[in-house]
Amino acid sequence: MLSNPTTAIAPPQTLLQKLWNRRVVKNLSEDEDLLYIDRHLIYEVTSPQAFEGLRSSGRRVWRPDSVLATVDHNVPTMRHERKSVSDIPDRLAQEQVRTLIENVQEHGIKFHGLGDSRQGIVHVIGPELGWTLPGTTIVAGDSHTSTHGAFGTLAFGVGTSDVEHVLATQCLVVKQMRTLRVMINGRLPEHVVAKDLALFVIKAIGSAGGVGHAIEFAGEAVAALSMEGRMTLCNMAIEAGARVGLVGVDETTLEYVKQRAGDKVLNHWLEASADWKTLHSDSGAQFDREVVIEAKDVPPMVTWGTSPDMAVPANGTIPKPEDLPDEQQRRALEQSLAYMGLEPGTRLVDVAVDKVFIGSCTNSRIEDLRLAARQIQGRSVSKSLKQAIVVPGSGLVKQQAEREGLHLMFMEAGFEWREPGCSMCLGMNNDRLNPGERCASTSNRNFEGRQGAGGRSHLVSPSMAVAAAIHGRFVDVREDYPNDAV
Repeated sequence: MLSNPTTAIAPPQTLLQKLWNRRVVKNLSEDEDLLYIDRHLIYEVTSPQAFEGLRSSGRRVWRPDSVLATVDHNVPTMRHERKSVSDIPDRLAQEQVRTLIENVQEHGIKFHGLGDSRQGIVHVIGPELGWTLPGTTIVAGDSHTSTHGAFGTLAFGVGTSDVEHVLATQCLVVKQMRTLRVMINGRLPEHVVAKDLALFVIKAIGSAGGVGHAIEFAGEAVAALSMEGRMTLCNMAIEAGARVGLVGVDETTLEYVKQRAGDKVLNHWLEASADWKTLHSDSGAQFDREVVIEAKDVPPMVTWGTSPDMAVPANGTIPKPEDLPDEQQRRALEQSLAYMGLEPGTRLVDVAVDKVFIGSCTNSRIEDLRLAARQIQGRSVSKSLKQAIVVPGSGLVKQQAEREGLHLMFMEAGFEWREPGCSMCLGMNNDRLNPGERCASTSNRNFEGRQGAGGRSHLVSPSMAVAAAIHGRFVDVREDYPNDAV
């Protein structure tokens, strides 16, 4: 009698492998595949050329229902400047917004514009509207599309020509990525949050440490994070050189999605959630690289230079060139200090700030605003500050914050309460730094001129930003947190 053939056991897979294999249309070479793209985010800055390309070649959007459009990068955040498109003071921004409106109307694309409560930063509104779903592929003409990887989603930024290609074909040629798992053991200390963890990881592996990789964040500390915290981590993966950030699906993921999903998903919830629960790296899966970090070692962080990996603990000092072994590193340090107007060996708590910005796709969700508001506790912005602004990531975040009275706490303390948008994150709109101004910012990049020509940016968490606003300088929130804060 013939014995039954032995069933082959599939080797353990990483989360990246699972997501990638689900969407391969065709293998093109040893290191490139044609991937199917499920969903596409567009906004006013990187889409006009793509639509013009479609128009000139006589093509249309292949799947309009897969595209979600909003305005965020180059829109004003002052209410009186956005009552209508014609109120936008910057003529280029006005033209970009008007062009997007015309394009989405022509192609039947869902659009959330100014005045719509669902308008906001693309990487905020996607998740909160239940549009970001586990197991999908998502692209946008913005590098911080990696944010959506917090949902077990293969999400990455693309160039304008790729925006056009996805609109026309729903496919994209993508170079295969290596895998890097960052395992974070234990729990984060009190008053240390996801933004601190992100900066700590970037400092540990370097701003080019993730080049060519998808970074998967795992471990007890990551499992303990909310979805907002996980989005912050994946958002900042790009600042370590990676194209993709990932977190496996768990009950936290499913609960967040279920609360926001539409009827199409909820009508098939049991089937969908059972599938999504498999979206994590298998035990024994092999990664190209692994980094292990102990969560107890992570302090509140502040960047001092012109790259996100130039960061130190809030109670630390700016490094000295002579302490670095590598000549190239010494030159980079000296160049950054010259731009930032700082001296080696300076304590961060002795560095004064001119402006404070709370917002961006990194830290503008309701959890971020709650964290910042708890740090206020009846105190006021320092009189030495030129400006302190809070910019909610979306209209829905703004509404929720106002229902909770957070806006009153900010305004009573001396912060400006703005309308949703990218705002001072990138200095593209009217919210920007002037030459020489120093900013404590909850955004994601501190490059030269990122927040305005000649502006000096320091990346911090929301609570660190509020503390800097109150004192007019950087402080360690572990020593400053109000005693009665919850």
